[in-house]
Amino acid sequence: MRLTTITLLALFLYVGTYGQTKITSTVKDTLKVGIAGSEPFVFNEKDKGIAIEIWKKIAENQSWEFEYVPFESVENAVHQLNDGGIDLVVGPISITSKRLENMRFSQPFYNSSISILSRIENQSVWQKIKPLFSLKLLMAIFIFLFILAVVGTFLWLAERKKSPEQFPKDPLKGIGTGMWLAIVTMTTTGYGDKAPITLPGRIITGAWMILSIIFATSMVAGIASTLTLSSLESTTVSTIEQLSGAKAVTISGSPTETFLKKSNIKAIGVNNLNEAIAKLKSKEVDAVVYDRPQLLYFLKNNNNEDLYISKAEYYKQGYGFAFPLNSELMYDVNRALLMLAENQETERIIHYYIQKDE
Repeated sequence: MRLTTITLLALFLYVGTYGQTKITSTVKDTLKVGIAGSEPFVFNEKDKGIAIEIWKKIAENQSWEFEYVPFESVENAVHQLNDGGIDLVVGPISITSKRLENMRFSQPFYNSSISILSRIENQSVWQKIKPLFSLKLLMAIFIFLFILAVVGTFLWLAERKKSPEQFPKDPLKGIGTGMWLAIVTMTTTGYGDKAPITLPGRIITGAWMILSIIFATSMVAGIASTLTLSSLESTTVSTIEQLSGAKAVTISGSPTETFLKKSNIKAIGVNNLNEAIAKLKSKEVDAVVYDRPQLLYFLKNNNNEDLYISKAEYYKQGYGFAFPLNSELMYDVNRALLMLAENQETERIIHYYIQKDE
């Protein structure tokens, strides 16, 4: 029993010393922090960016020593994390179910989404009246004239014998008079210069009065709607549905590219946001579809009054810091992130870089 007790005590002291050494080494060792992503979360300058500033405050709070290991892309950083070459990845790392199979994430420090950036242009006079010359409207006018001709013909046939002074026997003049009567009746103008005197003529006119109310209302509403939409229509894109048949551009390899493919929208892929904006301004494309924070950052720093970012947001997802599956840092990082959020520090950092939504 004495030997067993001594052995257990020695084992306990060994485990306690080992555990304490392991914790101490975790705190004292210099963490290798991979940094990847784009502005405004990560900049070429290592001490600048939303993700970088939030991480620095966490490290200061925990008294951690660290060194940055920059990567050209998030995927390269994540690959190195899985291989054990770094202790965590700092940047706009999208928290996805697929990535959770091979790593762990902190709670989100920013909730991102995909939005649409488009041009704001004043319409020319021709662009405003162009809908009036559309095939549909021309067909509607043709149908309207045909109906007037039919009504005018019936009125002429009913009135030509009893009222030849109003409805001449000449078909062209008689039908024209009937059409004139139909028009003033429909518009409720009622000049009184022409009026049916026969029973069939009055029945036709009465029926036309009722039908014309419905017909005229529908036609006027259609024309008014066309003109209203024409005046409101511009080059701005408010929803993803408006991109059907339009030209869009996004960043190659980004989640946005996958989102557009799922939405059956063809998009041009470019290397960076500046290249995408250049194509939008040169009118090569109708819209830029990309992560909302990057678009807001661009607008804030370029003061582009001729660009419009949609209110609609799609494919919402959180950005967090990535850790290996067995990382012991997550608890402390999550606790520090909560403290920063409670003290409004996270919001202050974000609003320093990103234009607030109006």
